[in-house]
Amino acid sequence: MTTPRLARTAAELHGPPRSGRRAVVMTMGALHEGHATLIRTARELVGADGEVVVTVFVNPLQFGPGEDLERYPRTLDADFAVAGEAGADAVFAPAADEVYPGGEPQVRVTAGPMGERLEGAFRPGHFDGMLTVVAKLLHLTLPDVALFGQKDAQQLALIRRMVRDLNFPVEIVAVPTVREADGLALSSRNRYLSDADRASALELSRALLAAHNVVELGPGAVRHAAHVVLHAAAQMTPPVDLDYLALVDPADFTEVPDDHTGEAVLAVAAKVGTTRLIDNMPLVFGAFGEDR
Repeated sequence: MTTPRLARTAAELHGPPRSGRRAVVMTMGALHEGHATLIRTARELVGADGEVVVTVFVNPLQFGPGEDLERYPRTLDADFAVAGEAGADAVFAPAADEVYPGGEPQVRVTAGPMGERLEGAFRPGHFDGMLTVVAKLLHLTLPDVALFGQKDAQQLALIRRMVRDLNFPVEIVAVPTVREADGLALSSRNRYLSDADRASALELSRALLAAHNVVELGPGAVRHAAHVVLHAAAQMTPPVDLDYLALVDPADFTEVPDDHTGEAVLAVAAKVGTTRLIDNMPLVFGAFGEDR
C-alpha cells in the first residue's frame, strides 16, 4: 500500500519530477474493486519507477436532464484509501473551475455518428461530454498510458477513436470487466439497487452468458439466446425494462450481420427499479474457443 499525494491542480500534480512512465486511471469517484483492478494493472504496466495517477472528477457535461448528477456519490476520503491500497502514487481531484476555467466550454469534442448509437441515442450529448473531459484530463495529466474498463465498451471505443483521429500521444489500454461473485458487473450505481432490484439485475449478465454459450452457432443464435432471458426478466418484480440489446462491431458500434465473422460486442442496457445499468460481453465468431 502506498500513501498517494492529493493534487487539486495540474500544477500540484506536475510538481514532483518524473523518472518513469505515467499511467492515468480516470474515474468519477465512488471507487470499487473494478477501479482498483484498473489501478493495479496500471501499476504493473509502469513498474516501480513509473507513476500511477487516479483522477476523481464528477463531470457535469456527461449528465443529461433528469440523470443522477446531484445524487452521484462523492466519497473522496474513501476513494483516496482505495487508490492507495491499489498502488496509486497520486489522486488528482480538481474542482470544476480547474477543468473548465470560465465555466462550461464553448468548444467541445464531438463523438460523431458512433456517439449517436446505443447509449448515445438514449443519452443525447453524453458522449460529447465524456470525450471533452477525457481530452481535458489527458492534457492536464499528460500520461503515457491511460486505462479504461471494458464494461463501458462504447466509451472505450470512442476514446480509442478520439485518440487516433486527433493524434493524442497516449496509449489506451482496455481492462476486462470486473464482476461480483454473482456475476453482476461492478458499478458505482449498484449501491442504488435494493435486494429485489439486484435479483432482477442479475438477468443482464445471465443473458450475456446464455449468448456466449451459443457463440459457435452464430450471431442469430446469440441474439435469440439473450432475448429469451431478457423477455423472461421483463416479467419479474421489479421488471428488467430493456433499453437495448445489440450485437455490434467494436470498431464503430453498428449492428453486425448474421453471417459476421470476427470480433463483436454484445451490449445491453436496462433500467431496474430507478437504476439504469449497462453490461456487455466481447465475442468472437468464426474462431471458436478463442473468446472462451
